[in-house]
Amino acid sequence: MFPVLTATRYVTPLREGGSLPAILEAEGGGYVVAKFRGAGQGARALIAELIVGGLARAAGLPVPAVVLVEIDESFGRSERDPEIQDILKGSRGVNVGLGYLSGAFNYDPLAVPDIDPDLAADIVWLDAYVTNIDRTARNPNMLVWEGGLWLIDHGAALYFHHNWDTLDDARIVSPFAPIRDHVLLPLAGDIAAADRRMSKRITPETIAAVTAALPDSLLMDSPAGMQPAFASAGEARAAYARYLTRRLEGREGFVKAIVDAQEALRSAPPIEQRYRR
Repeated sequence: MFPVLTATRYVTPLREGGSLPAILEAEGGGYVVAKFRGAGQGARALIAELIVGGLARAAGLPVPAVVLVEIDESFGRSERDPEIQDILKGSRGVNVGLGYLSGAFNYDPLAVPDIDPDLAADIVWLDAYVTNIDRTARNPNMLVWEGGLWLIDHGAALYFHHNWDTLDDARIVSPFAPIRDHVLLPLAGDIAAADRRMSKRITPETIAAVTAALPDSLLMDSPAGMQPAFASAGEARAAYARYLTRRLEGREGFVKAIVDAQEALRSAPPIEQRYRR
């Protein structure tokens, strides 16, 4: 599900957000936008990138190719920036990348208003499902490339996994209140129809395939000074699969939250939308 590429050259950092991603050249001459396990958000942000990207692509949503990026000991030694050097030193081994969309530009909700309502509804559904807090008008995390919309940057999703001990069934199936701030909610079509579409595309079998492809090294990574959340990578995979399957089964709560937020938005006076520059 996630092809493995070896990084051959550090091209340039992308200095947006706190994770300091970068464009890398990989074997064969292709380019990827890499997220590093040695960045401040750590390996769990990379796991979120893999899970959400994998589910979204399985559901037919527009996400660039999701790949694993191997970084060896010699990579990036010529980089002069000490911050970049520190990140690369902490990122030896497996990292995560998205296919580089050359010429893409950031989605502007004011300049690109014509989005298919069904696509917008499907994206809103996905983000409520995976508790993605980072697709707002201020920070859309979407690109426009070759006339189409593309979803990027899912490291902030699945935030429950930063504290597994607090996870119970009520939290798993809880509504997702931040969906009211989703940048595409004003453009979304019928949410009930989106629920029917997406629940046919994302199934327990899809979830099993995505979680089975998660690398051991990322699952067993943990913040400095902390023990891994699970005794083995297999236990971690099973825990992610249980969460995602149970949330899918109990999706009525987050679907209703989307519908309620959509109705509240439509009944409210219009407000100016802003986004991050």
